Amino acid sequence: MKNIQDNHELYQKKILLRLDLNVPLENKKITDSTRIDKIIPTLNLLLKNNAKIIILSHVGRPKGKIVNKLSLKPICEDLNKKLNINIKLITKNLKLINSTDLFDNTNEKVLMLENIRFYKEEEENDGLFAKHLSSLADIYVNEAFSCSHRAHSSVNKIPKFLPSYCGLQFNLEVNALKKITSKIKRPITCIIGGSKISTKINVIKNLVSKFDNIIIVGGMANNILRYKGFEIGISIKEKNCDKLVEDIFILSEKENCKIFYPLDVVTGNNLNDSPKIKELNNISKNEMILDIGPKTIKMVKDTIQSSSTVLWNGPAGYFENYNFATGSYEIAKEISKETKKGKIYSVIGGGDTVSVINKIKLFNNYNFVSTAGGAFLEYLEGKELPGIKALN
Repeated sequence: MKNIQDNHELYQKKILLRLDLNVPLENKKITDSTRIDKIIPTLNLLLKNNAKIIILSHVGRPKGKIVNKLSLKPICEDLNKKLNINIKLITKNLKLINSTDLFDNTNEKVLMLENIRFYKEEEENDGLFAKHLSSLADIYVNEAFSCSHRAHSSVNKIPKFLPSYCGLQFNLEVNALKKITSKIKRPITCIIGGSKISTKINVIKNLVSKFDNIIIVGGMANNILRYKGFEIGISIKEKNCDKLVEDIFILSEKENCKIFYPLDVVTGNNLNDSPKIKELNNISKNEMILDIGPKTIKMVKDTIQSSSTVLWNGPAGYFENYNFATGSYEIAKEISKETKKGKIYSVIGGGDTVSVINKIKLFNNYNFVSTAGGAFLEYLEGKELPGIKALN
């Protein structure tokens, strides 16, 4: 997979740049610009090379139809300010545009094509659509790792028609994931949370053979506690998960990977209740498990301190309520502390996990923070991502 840093022929070329600018919008206002901020270095590198940049991106799921509230206009305006240049949003039908229609003003440096998912051909992975888009530029750059688990036209098919490279952020993402899946510095620990064990079972199974420790927290740990015979009250849980849990423990024993789960918990009678620290054998039928307890926090910290590499994906509890955010905050602080000391290599991933570290302003305190979501998890499952395959 070639990186744009290895390409010495960017100068004055037209670059078709696939970005993931799918940021949260409320009343056409951006509420979290993390994904935009992360791709600025790639844009600056291309501008430094006097390249002409054509941005391809999407927002939401318009399913091949024009949906005005999913226009890229507010994102285009945000990029205008961040780069301090004028970026024109092209709203004309992309299928009717040719290369001579673009950059009619010699001072134009960056153009943004309207939401690529307004066209059904994008999600259909249409080759002719990709070929037409390719005719607009000289070089293709994929700087949208978070879309690279999608076999979509602008991700998977364009590299068939143009010299293709990954962007700076894409390259950083893949290198970080390699450090926790193939080029591992041991001991390596995964802290995995979230609400559903079924959505992450394949990730856990794949990582059991690679990791020394897997710590399961959050709502998904409730299924393990119930499997172990503990009362979990009215806590969030999944049905018919005993076989999944059993498989994890059988596989972990075979692969010599330690599985950890909560030693104590914090409960409430509802999501807005006051926190109560409970031993596992003292949970009542009308309580909800909403966080990990102090013994569990100590166990997690001890494991982090004895590790060389740490992956964290998924909060430890219902962090949206400060009363039940202690476990997630303490994990975030401990990983941050050990990273700053240079004792561990840390990778943080997942939307809720990123929300946790943003809330306590620790975003920049880790070796790598992924905002890729589905692509991040599918890579951890060991799946081949169409975006990476196309670039290779």
